[in-house]
Amino acid sequence: MPWRNTCAMDERCQFVLEAKTEIGPFTELCARYGISPKTGYKWLKRFSTGGVANLADQSRTSKNHPNQISEEIEESILEIRRAHASWGPKKLQVLLHQADGEISWPSLSTMSRIIKAHGLTIDRKRRRHATPSTQPFADCNASNRTWSADYKGWFKTGDGHRCDPLTITDGFSRYLLRCQIVEAESYELARGIFEAAFREYGLPEAIRTDNGPPFATTGLGGLSRLSVWWLRLGIGLERIDPGEPQQNGRHERMHLTLKQETARPPAQSLRAQQRRFDAFCQQYNDVRPHEALGMKTPGSVYQPSIRPYPARLPEMEYGRGMEVRRVDRGLFRWGGTRIFLSHALDEELIGLQCCDDRYWRIYFGTLGLAILDSFDLRLLDARETKRFEKALTQRVDYEI
Repeated sequence: MPWRNTCAMDERCQFVLEAKTEIGPFTELCARYGISPKTGYKWLKRFSTGGVANLADQSRTSKNHPNQISEEIEESILEIRRAHASWGPKKLQVLLHQADGEISWPSLSTMSRIIKAHGLTIDRKRRRHATPSTQPFADCNASNRTWSADYKGWFKTGDGHRCDPLTITDGFSRYLLRCQIVEAESYELARGIFEAAFREYGLPEAIRTDNGPPFATTGLGGLSRLSVWWLRLGIGLERIDPGEPQQNGRHERMHLTLKQETARPPAQSLRAQQRRFDAFCQQYNDVRPHEALGMKTPGSVYQPSIRPYPARLPEMEYGRGMEVRRVDRGLFRWGGTRIFLSHALDEELIGLQCCDDRYWRIYFGTLGLAILDSFDLRLLDARETKRFEKALTQRVDYEI
């Protein structure tokens, strides 16, 4: 007689029914069903605790995983993530270790999984990036070697006012020196903010900016009143190429973080927005770890400059053999003739160095500005200057 085709569930139900009604030896019943007494007792126990439904196959996965995260640790991770919504697992892990170094906090991948499981991730669009530039920080190996400055892209606060923050950072430490809302991108307002920063932190060796006002102009040497003031203070000028913001990449990256944490959505008023900026500066400098600094904070790395802001602005000095002239309303005198140079240099001293009996090189401090043709009493244009420099390098007659 052929065996009946039955499923495991039917067999278990039949076994339990017979075990409950038969009086014979339990071992013989188990033998008839081809199971051990241990397995038989297991099915009886499961039937008594959960009925027929409990006889179905169950998952073999361990209920207590050796790497399972406790509810307390998971909640700590979620709490600090809610407080710093734009921070990734690396930065959050540093703060957790600082808060309690005795706890064995989970790995970065586990933290990322927990954050994602609770819907606390931020989806970001993938963007194509230009090839990173090593400028301007290839030689920026100490605090105050190079500061970066820019206006973060403007936006409107909740009450409709335009918000234009001027930001200044130290290139080496990423320390955020200033983040101040200004009414306009003007020389007077920018100078006030830079002067306050110089008084607090001292002078940098150079400042890197774009080519827009008030940092630069389209005039001679790109000089503006602000950049002339910096040169008077002994601060070098570094300007990125037009349309190449990645050359000031560290500062631009800070702007992205600033926008994420203070302007999404904007505050209701300019005053409230400035309070957000002030809080961001404190957190960015002293709380938020930076990967490029080995997860240190900018505040723990930055050191004030050893060059103090002078009580009196020094005049430009020129060496022996140079002719010195003072610019008046953009003009300087040469041989009884007034020649236009730049309005940015009003009331400033310039130096003229003789190249030969006809041509003179014009300097403002150490910055070469133009070539003067003393015969025609004019400044060489860009093409003539290029030819002059080439001829001078080759040590040939540079008749223009």
